[in-house]
Amino acid sequence: MEEMRINKYLASLGVASRREIDRYIEEGRISVNGKVINQGVKVTDKDKILLNGKPVNQEKVKKVYYLLNKPSGVLSTAKDDRGRKTVVDLIKTKERVFPIGRLDYDTEGLIILTNDGELFNKLMHPKSEIYKEYTVIAKYDIKDKDIHQLKIGVKLEEGKTLPARVRIVKRDNGKTELKIAIREGRNRQIRRMMDAIGHPVISLRRDKVADLVLGELKTGEYRELTYKEVKYLYSL
Repeated sequence: MEEMRINKYLASLGVASRREIDRYIEEGRISVNGKVINQGVKVTDKDKILLNGKPVNQEKVKKVYYLLNKPSGVLSTAKDDRGRKTVVDLIKTKERVFPIGRLDYDTEGLIILTNDGELFNKLMHPKSEIYKEYTVIAKYDIKDKDIHQLKIGVKLEEGKTLPARVRIVKRDNGKTELKIAIREGRNRQIRRMMDAIGHPVISLRRDKVADLVLGELKTGEYRELTYKEVKYLYSL
């Protein structure tokens, strides 16, 4: 094979995402041909690559793609140093998968897991404008002026949010159910947006990423993505 940047090469092997590979390099955990490397190094399949002192399997791996309905109380990471359950623990596969993006610990819903580092990089790119839709149940009857504020953007500590797509499902007994679609991924963004307009979240579930939906998947269940769905994600 021709020379390739090591983060792209290892991502293509399903070792981790490019972003994670870059972090491993910064932490001095990757060596090539016996030497700890810096960012930007190019490699081929003839080079001997070690991660944490162990050889990287440089054989091409089967790419796998899963759609999971994440339960509350599960971390959206590949592993946790404190031994808490992660989304990876819920997927029965021999491949080493990792989540694309994150859902808060106490948020349920749709999350994609894969060992395809290229797809991860594509979907997580800052310029990607992929909408994620959530079902939100919030305290109190939300007024139209507050809905308008969500639509045009809410001021948070780090700056104003991008305009959101918002629609009311129902108002009932001092609670409001609504659908919110955003194309950002700030930490706990929906909850912070709702707090900012004075309507704390009672429950939160992500139902949709682009055109992918949970469908009939129950909490904790997962399925493989179809070839057509994977091709669609690459087209975004």
